[in-house]
Amino acid sequence: MGKARCTNLLNNGDHKKMVKAVVVLSSSEGVKGTIHFTQEGDGPTTVTGSISGLKPGHHGFHVHALGDTTNGCMSTGPHFNPAGKEHGAPEDENRHAGDLGNINVGEDGISSKLPGYIPLSGTHSIVGRAVVVHADPDDLGKGGHELSKSTGNAGGRLACDLGSLFKGWVWFMHDFAITIYTMVSLVSRDEALSKHLTEAADACSA
Repeated sequence: MGKARCTNLLNNGDHKKMVKAVVVLSSSEGVKGTIHFTQEGDGPTTVTGSISGLKPGHHGFHVHALGDTTNGCMSTGPHFNPAGKEHGAPEDENRHAGDLGNINVGEDGISSKLPGYIPLSGTHSIVGRAVVVHADPDDLGKGGHELSKSTGNAGGRLACDLGSLFKGWVWFMHDFAITIYTMVSLVSRDEALSKHLTEAADACSA
């Protein structure tokens, strides 16, 4: 590796941060899935994954305020809504921070295209909260039902994550990458960066 590239690699101010989170969904009704969230810098969040065991059609998909599943999905509280806004569509300005809209399930009972409009860092980060899949479509606050402006009238809670969202830090340096990806409860951001710099130094000296 060239000296100039190593110099850039070890420069704390020359990296771009990517935050990743993962959630594992499960329910007694047989709904299960794994969802991955990725956000680079202050950019939009990409959501990928698959959910199986759902009936075909649209299902409400939300981040709820609490990462507590001691009493199943009912322990997760209301939608994550730190700004105190009404329920809405993911693209609406007036919406809950946890409003992810709907997932569309095919005839095979699997959804692989998921919405993503939520941050993984900052004051409205969803990390440490719960992701919930609902029985019915979310009307996005526009259905005229008494619950439209609070829950989207999306029905019961079919599945939620087993242990709440956890995240890791991935540090990218130009065309050379050192990856740190671990549960945040086991390693802090500073520890991850320290490990990154140590591994980068080892790579440069090799």
